[in-house]
Amino acid sequence: MKRREFVRHGGIAGILAAGSAPAIAQTQPEVRWRMASSFPKSLDTLWGAAEFIAKRVSDITGGKFKISNFASGEIVPGLQVLDAVQAGTVECGQTAMYYYFGKNPAFAFATCIPFGMNMRQQNAWWYHGGGEQAYNEFLKQYNMVAINYGNTGTQMGGWFR
Repeated sequence: MKRREFVRHGGIAGILAAGSAPAIAQTQPEVRWRMASSFPKSLDTLWGAAEFIAKRVSDITGGKFKISNFASGEIVPGLQVLDAVQAGTVECGQTAMYYYFGKNPAFAFATCIPFGMNMRQQNAWWYHGGGEQAYNEFLKQYNMVAINYGNTGTQMGGWFR
């Protein structure tokens, strides 16, 4: 085959393929995960983030990877999401890791700590300062991986009983 014919035909194939589902998604099996949340549906920003992630994952995989979201209490109580993921009751969870401070104070570093970093500083540490790698190293003992997809900002004042 001549080079110009190859480029011409390859270019047409590329244009035709651009309108179809991603090639990776076409060859993958269908995956269904359940995501337990620590938050009720009435918290539209936090619950909305879970809905957005589920839709985005489905869209980029051509519908081959679907995440079903369950609000606090629908599968497990809101403060038991970490335990449910660790036990394999659900495949993933949406929670604030400082809820599990009592298990290990290091859990708080994935969210925020009183008088700690502001939102920009937290994101800089997580994405550019090695925070994600350090935190996921910590989570290995729990057989989990953290994926940050939101930041509600600094916790002002402290945590009190």
